Amino acid sequence: MTAGSNASDPAPARPPLDTDSASFVVRSTLVDYGQVYAEFSWDRVRQVLSGLPDGRGVNIAHEAVDRHAAGALAGHDALRFVRTDGTTHPLSYAELAEQTGRFASVLQRLGIERADRVFSLCGRIPELFVAALGTLKNGSVFCPMFSGFDPEQGRQRLKRGSGRALVTTRELYRETVAPVRAELPELVQVLLIDADGEPDPGTVDLVALMRDAPPYGDIMAMQSEDMAMLHFTSGTTGPPKGVVHVHDAVASLYVAGLYALGLHPKDVYWSTADPGWVSGNSHGVITPLVHGATVLIVEGEPDAERTYSVLADQRVTVWYTTPSVLRMLMAAGPALAAAHDLRALRHVASGGEPLDAEVFAWAQETFGRPVHDTWRQTETGGIMLANFPGSPIRPGALGRPLPGVQAAVLLTDADGRFVRGDDGGVVLVTEPGAIGELAFRADWPSMFRGYLRDDARYRRRFVGGWYLTGDLVRRDADGYYWFIGRGADPAEPAPGQGGSGRAPNPRR
Repeated sequence: MTAGSNASDPAPARPPLDTDSASFVVRSTLVDYGQVYAEFSWDRVRQVLSGLPDGRGVNIAHEAVDRHAAGALAGHDALRFVRTDGTTHPLSYAELAEQTGRFASVLQRLGIERADRVFSLCGRIPELFVAALGTLKNGSVFCPMFSGFDPEQGRQRLKRGSGRALVTTRELYRETVAPVRAELPELVQVLLIDADGEPDPGTVDLVALMRDAPPYGDIMAMQSEDMAMLHFTSGTTGPPKGVVHVHDAVASLYVAGLYALGLHPKDVYWSTADPGWVSGNSHGVITPLVHGATVLIVEGEPDAERTYSVLADQRVTVWYTTPSVLRMLMAAGPALAAAHDLRALRHVASGGEPLDAEVFAWAQETFGRPVHDTWRQTETGGIMLANFPGSPIRPGALGRPLPGVQAAVLLTDADGRFVRGDDGGVVLVTEPGAIGELAFRADWPSMFRGYLRDDARYRRRFVGGWYLTGDLVRRDADGYYWFIGRGADPAEPAPGQGGSGRAPNPRR
């Protein structure tokens, strides 16, 4: 393996691009947040995405790869693998389309069918992208796992997710899967990325299979509500939960890239999120590719020196990272930052944990631009709140809802659990500054469609058409949300309380 919308539609309109400058300038898509939010339509966003040829349905892999490979971006770098030795290995959209088609063909030949679960267990390497998108092309379900899992953590997820195939390295297979393979009878295929012609017993050489694979043919036609991805929660408050996402999620991921990240095909994009978690998959793989950007894949876990070097040498324009990474850079001191040319960097976003004022101020001084905080959960599938490029930033705030996302603060009790009204529904808190539970109206495309084999828990996350996040927040007078802390687990009912009794229909 190797590495048009209608101009009158304000929702998906692409900003003008100045390609003459060394670091191109993109005008914000949210100069007037109120107008864009008020006029937004998910149906218009879906029309911007091309859909499969001849109206055959939708497939995330087509929107992320093949529609670009068939057009002006065919020769444009889709991926750029930056190895620890400093060498780079690009893969164009045309090459990525060919590679993902070969992977889909391998799955087909191995008997991996539509809706079968294909897991990955590998670090930040191009093969992960090929496996993810090739799995979706085949109509199978992609299930990423964190490469740092121990055997029990891997076994739980593979068993609960009914994993039929696993893409991994020899080392990770031996450390994490081989010790528990006998307990995974449904795992019929293990595809080694680095078998070098000598796969371990019970595994196959993926490189050899890819070399001999014929073209896949037409991408599998999927419907918008067909299952596409299965993300597992961390399991820090109990057994890991399988969170189901569908192909329609691509509409939300496109909007997040447009408004929260400001992505454009000229961008060089780097997400430091691990691909084994939802953000690393949704906004590290799918979102930038849907926008035709060049995605950096940086091998290993860079230290401060290497992080600065990658930003400078690769001329990164959009960087999506975490407060932990920013604190690492801050601790390294100002001299290291000053030794690198970071002028290409035009947008920095952060997520995964609250961004404190000290880190915000340091980043503003170091990068010459602010960090835009964001909020998401595994269950939301992607970014829901953001401090948008081109809009005022409130340091410490999570931001405002993305267009198409309706957020609210719900009344809670002293234990941080929402309080039902007299009619049995939720009570919305409207006064600025009041603390309550963050909730979202259940109608955005990347909303999860279930917890695998736990429908009762899923139903408890919804009350009166609202998704309960379990996070306590306050909302200021200008509509910015501020994180307060974690409240009661909304999936665990209090005495006499339960969910809505039925799963919501997210399409509108």
